[in-house]
Amino acid sequence: MWEAYKKGYKAWLQLEKSLADNSVDAYLHDLDKFTEYLLYKKEGKTPADIDLKELEHFIKWIHELGMTATSQARIISGLRSFYKYCMLEQLTDKDPTFLLEAPKLKRLLPDTLAFSEIEQIIGAIDLSTPEGTRNKAIFETMYSCGLRVSELVNLKISSLYLDVGFIKVIGKGDKQRLVPIGSDAIKYINIYKNTVRNQIKIVLGQEDFLFLNRRGKALSRVMIFLMLKELVKKAGIEKNVSPHTFRHSFATHLVEGGADLRAVQEMLGHESITTTEIYTHLDRDYLRSTLQQYHPGFQSNRGV
Repeated sequence: MWEAYKKGYKAWLQLEKSLADNSVDAYLHDLDKFTEYLLYKKEGKTPADIDLKELEHFIKWIHELGMTATSQARIISGLRSFYKYCMLEQLTDKDPTFLLEAPKLKRLLPDTLAFSEIEQIIGAIDLSTPEGTRNKAIFETMYSCGLRVSELVNLKISSLYLDVGFIKVIGKGDKQRLVPIGSDAIKYINIYKNTVRNQIKIVLGQEDFLFLNRRGKALSRVMIFLMLKELVKKAGIEKNVSPHTFRHSFATHLVEGGADLRAVQEMLGHESITTTEIYTHLDRDYLRSTLQQYHPGFQSNRGV
């Protein structure tokens, strides 16, 4: 019975919402979970028969199956989308998902490196090798600009405006942004370009990528990850460090230094400032010192 509804919903997602095939599949998979539940309950209900209580029983069921809060929230989002379709197509005159509550999600914060730890990691690079010279430029750039690893490996020479201290970055959704780049990163990019990169035989079609492997091809994200893991071990740092840790540390250090959150949002390429707020987990000492410095209630000699 539900197959006809799913078929119409699929066409709506593809034609009206213009979603990619993998997104359509994800929405249908979430709806499959609900129809699997109805089958388990042996209830031959149509979308119009479903009420809030039924949906709450379903959420309890998938919770008891061990489904994570994140997965539960995603399925609820999928059900809301399905009932939006049902309302538009007049398959039902009520939306039972309207008052359905999603589980509260914890926002996990990745590890942060102190500036001294960033220096330790970059300092562990062996500059006596061509790869070391390249890696110095890579990690100086990653930290200086707060880049995602995908943005780093896709960085083009044509996107460098080093004379004015900026680089053009292609972020998520092919959105472009200009990001300031520090003098150390500029210095080591130029050293790499002039002493190492110009000695490599570059593969056709790879000429504009800045960072190349010894075979003349753009580096992969996995390669950056492995390089960093090796440097972290060499530096004797026991934190769980990934390329994203450099990005997180970049943002945290900016905020702790007093940078405006909107400016950090712009540099990171976040569409919403709520995403940027994840990166501002300031420690209690920093918050206290800020209050003491700027809040009149914390300052002494207030004309008492």
